[in-house]
Amino acid sequence: MTGYAAPIRRLIQELSRFPGVGEKTATRLALHILTAAEEDARRLAESIIEVKQKIRLCPICFNLTDKERCDICRDATRDKEAICVVSDPDSLVAVEESGSFQGTYHVLHGLLSPIDGIGPESLRLQELLDRISHDSVREVILATNPSVQGESTALLIAKLLHDKDITITRIALGVPVGGDLKYTDKMTMAKAIEFRRGM
Repeated sequence: MTGYAAPIRRLIQELSRFPGVGEKTATRLALHILTAAEEDARRLAESIIEVKQKIRLCPICFNLTDKERCDICRDATRDKEAICVVSDPDSLVAVEESGSFQGTYHVLHGLLSPIDGIGPESLRLQELLDRISHDSVREVILATNPSVQGESTALLIAKLLHDKDITITRIALGVPVGGDLKYTDKMTMAKAIEFRRGM
């Protein structure tokens, strides 16, 4: 960063704090912002401030929203008896984009990770239990990542819900559509065999 004026160095430093953005990428972004039209830079700055000021958590599912409740929770056509539990808003978007689920969601905002200091109290588990107690929920779909943390979180939720009169399901895991078996790792193959289904 030596050789750049102080304001450029500061911008590079701030941009490099983003996940997955190293110093070289931050430098390219900073130089792009510098050469962009002032109106483009102003729109970028305003959109960052707007996100920080207007975005909050939906009080029902904890998805990100700029309204009192998120669009999904306000949608009367959604199946309120099915809740898909996801770890973060990105996962919610991935399920939504599949177009295969018409229920509601519950965003945990994390996964169990004792090594990182994330225990059950750090997740939105009590709110999930409250929703199930107050609403007529018939199914909870556990759609956490197929990682150690995701599996641990799914197992904990299943344990917390085992005495409830609801169906608890887990998203299927295994070989992706279009995948080639010879390139599939051992864990994915084991899950594909474990979760096999009839034809």
